[in-house]
Amino acid sequence: MRTVKVPLGDRSYSIKIGGGLLPRLGNECRRLKLGSRCAVVTDRTVGPLYARTALASLRQAGFAPMEIRVPAGETTKSLRTIHTCYDQLARHRIERSSFITALGGGVVGDMGGFLAASYLRGIDFVQVPTTLLAQVDSSVGGKVGVNLKAGKNLVGAFYQPRLVLCDLDSLKTLPKRELRAGLAEVIKYGIIDDATLFRRLERTLPELLQLDAVGLAHIVARSCQIKAKIVEQDEREDGLRAILNYGHTIGHALETISRYGKYLHGEAISIGQVAASRISRDVLGLGQAEVDRIEALFARAGLRTTVRLATPQMAKLFAAMKLDKKVSRGKVKFVLAKKIGQVEFGIDVPRATIKTALK
Repeated sequence: MRTVKVPLGDRSYSIKIGGGLLPRLGNECRRLKLGSRCAVVTDRTVGPLYARTALASLRQAGFAPMEIRVPAGETTKSLRTIHTCYDQLARHRIERSSFITALGGGVVGDMGGFLAASYLRGIDFVQVPTTLLAQVDSSVGGKVGVNLKAGKNLVGAFYQPRLVLCDLDSLKTLPKRELRAGLAEVIKYGIIDDATLFRRLERTLPELLQLDAVGLAHIVARSCQIKAKIVEQDEREDGLRAILNYGHTIGHALETISRYGKYLHGEAISIGQVAASRISRDVLGLGQAEVDRIEALFARAGLRTTVRLATPQMAKLFAAMKLDKKVSRGKVKFVLAKKIGQVEFGIDVPRATIKTALK
């Protein structure tokens, strides 16, 4: 088992990474001296696979868990779902000393974390991410929330978990499409901070797609280390943390205009990152050879690198980008790459340059 620390003073926590960790959930929670009552929030895809193990582990460790099972998919990340969950928590007498375990992918983690942050003005929660994307990104750093029709993650909070437990065995039941989508976030870490990681991905991608255990443990741990380092320096996204949004300005807008149904998050940000690399070439002078390497790696991962948008769709995309959380004084701010492993943030990009990159 590998452990990555997220050092945030009295809100510090560990990310534990390895195979066979889910049956240890109860003991890990007991070690944290969490309250006896708890709720396991999961969805209709993950619940049938892993809820029984999680609930049994919690009971064996002396906890009294109940399960909340929600529909799967991005559209579940809504205030309507949150209200339904509030009612279930109240019926089961979840208290201020209780905690929530978010068992699932990024949607469940974001929603379960927001539920914990807002119910009774905040109770403890534990992240148990079961997708690659959630393990390397959304479960770490304390950004929790839900979507509005106007845009993604527009309602939320900064609320750190007490523990993140990444059981790599859960990736064995992950559909290949979801695995590929998770790799989009891993590639992002290479682009924004670690050229060595990027080269490793170029070299070992076939093995990762075949679920090589050693390789997966390395990329999950390294991704978490990079994110933990950035979050330690800028927990509330006042500056540096913005670099984690490389490719997300366009990616989130694509998700919004397609009503969260056409693209998985990783698929949308794959298109966004390739577009951002082209914009980086035109604005910051990123070399064409590096642009080609970035596009080639996403393509080898089986991810889309381009999108065709008719004029009305392009207009909707720009309107959605204007609602992005990173907009400042009405201007969309981009994260762009100077070279693989180094980026800058807060950059204004002309509309024509964005259009050219998308074409």
